[in-house]
Amino acid sequence: MTITDAPKIVTGRLAAHDDAHTIARYEATDGYKGLRAALQRAPQSITDEVKAASLLGRGGAGFPAGVKWGFCPPGVFPRYLVVNGDESEPGTYKDRILMESDPHQLIEGILIACYAIGCSQAFLYCRGEMALAHERLGEALNEAYAAGYVGKNILGTDYSIDIVLHWGAGAYIVGEETALIESLEGNRGMPRLKPPFFPAAKGVYLQPTVVNNVETLANLPWLMQHGAEAFHALGAENSRGTRMFAVSGHVKKPGVYEVEFGVTTFRDLLYAPIYSGGIRGDRALKAFIPGGASAPLFYEEHLDLPLEAGVVGKAGSMLGSGAIVVMDETTDMVKATRNLVRFFARESCGKCTPCREGTTWLERILDRIIDGHGRPEDIDLLLDVCDNISPGLLWPPKQTTICPLGQSATPSIVGTIKRFPEEYERYVNAPFSTTVAINGAAYLSPPVAAATGGSAE
Repeated sequence: MTITDAPKIVTGRLAAHDDAHTIARYEATDGYKGLRAALQRAPQSITDEVKAASLLGRGGAGFPAGVKWGFCPPGVFPRYLVVNGDESEPGTYKDRILMESDPHQLIEGILIACYAIGCSQAFLYCRGEMALAHERLGEALNEAYAAGYVGKNILGTDYSIDIVLHWGAGAYIVGEETALIESLEGNRGMPRLKPPFFPAAKGVYLQPTVVNNVETLANLPWLMQHGAEAFHALGAENSRGTRMFAVSGHVKKPGVYEVEFGVTTFRDLLYAPIYSGGIRGDRALKAFIPGGASAPLFYEEHLDLPLEAGVVGKAGSMLGSGAIVVMDETTDMVKATRNLVRFFARESCGKCTPCREGTTWLERILDRIIDGHGRPEDIDLLLDVCDNISPGLLWPPKQTTICPLGQSATPSIVGTIKRFPEEYERYVNAPFSTTVAINGAAYLSPPVAAATGGSAE
């Protein structure tokens, strides 16, 4: 097994202290030292440090954070930082843990990023259902203002910064950065066309805006204290540092685990006693979602892949939001697929026809099949609708909509029809044939000869 002794960059304080959310504990454990160090440097040098560290965004797309900061057009002010705390994909709850349990770490990361980018105002957007996170963030901001970390002339410098805490209304689509900006401005959360509305050029109030994920910013205090070289020494070639993964489903110890990025494997994370501890009841693994509900399913043969974005991408899926959902041999894959599709159908904002109509019809067809009224030809119809939403059934998918929500509803259908056709046949009481071509590495992955239960040695 590949269990490393990498430092816990963003969760070390959580495991050691029950009061990690307080400013007293935060300051007693090196809190705000990274900010003090950053304020002694030129802003551009901080951006260069983040680039040198190869810090990738932890929100799903995995875009280099330092490069993203550099997209703001020079000399155009005001500019804003928006923190995406609208974590809402099924199985994803790592950012919520950070906001609830170590809010000052996030605030310090925001301050460092704002100083580097040249922002005097940041917006911290927290998902509506996360009541405890919102309460903890509010308390922490009050403490930070009172201590002089936020506000006018922070820590005796000539730099001033305000952070606005914004409570969202609980829409999944607002996790998309332009829809988040729309919601932040008081409009209905619907994605904007890119171009022209790239946030770095035309974001909040049509001013240059950087949108960063919670975990991404939480890395900055450690990075400022220990330097790019120490961060870059952790992880794999294209996935530096550590990363948090939220494991749920049929495992013995569901939870959030911070592991060395690109080195730890899925087998390590799911079966190691210090992590998830194996499948519940020691049953066999049937399938798992490697990176959030929108990712194509992985299976037994994928367990030894490292948690590295490039490797997982070549295998036909993605690490995405860091949510790993495990399904054991007792899982009804048709019902599991219906649950995933129902989520995307309900969360569609309705702006784009393929998403609005396609996801709704996918849910209706699956409901009909599960309710016992399905026909053999419904299976091919499912794939045909998927092909209209995501042409070619490729991965990564082709875009027919402004944002990827519509395409996110198709991978579970395509994967389960290809991998578990007998389960669909039981529902329609007959064999079926399909005419729609299926592509994508994960969809075409050959099953192993026999299930082994994935026991680790």
